[in-house]
Amino acid sequence: MTPSGFRPTGAATLLLATAVAGSLDLLYAFAFWGAQGVAPVRILHSIASGWLGREAYAAGAPAAALGALSHYGIVLAMAWTWYRAARAWPALARRPWLFGPLYGAALYLAMTYVVVPLSAAGNGQWPAWQWSQLAHLAAHMALVGTPCALAAAHVLRRASHP
Repeated sequence: MTPSGFRPTGAATLLLATAVAGSLDLLYAFAFWGAQGVAPVRILHSIASGWLGREAYAAGAPAAALGALSHYGIVLAMAWTWYRAARAWPALARRPWLFGPLYGAALYLAMTYVVVPLSAAGNGQWPAWQWSQLAHLAAHMALVGTPCALAAAHVLRRASHP
């Protein structure tokens, strides 16, 4: 319990994990693509293109907002899914520093090779391999999978030791 007596709920912890992982992932994307001259709003348009297709790039601020909301919604689903898995298999919660990065790798592979190709942003085919994908994979491992796993471990540890 904190000095103020505030003790966040499991839902609040998962929302915090969503905010942290989602923000770290976006900051990584902004930095990586920004170094190549891509503006942050284009990243958000790219996310929205999963719903809107190529039209997202011309849709301005509403598409950027849709991209941001979609991004955090997806990360919330990722954090919740890991939490549910860790509840079912407690070993996952006991070793978040091992299993979190593995989860991040699985998320990256699923998003890159399943979700995006099947969305309105994709063409139904897998993307061509590029060495930069190793950086994206590492970022997902550290910045998405690990915060999700740490949050779930925290919630489950608190639940077993009230």
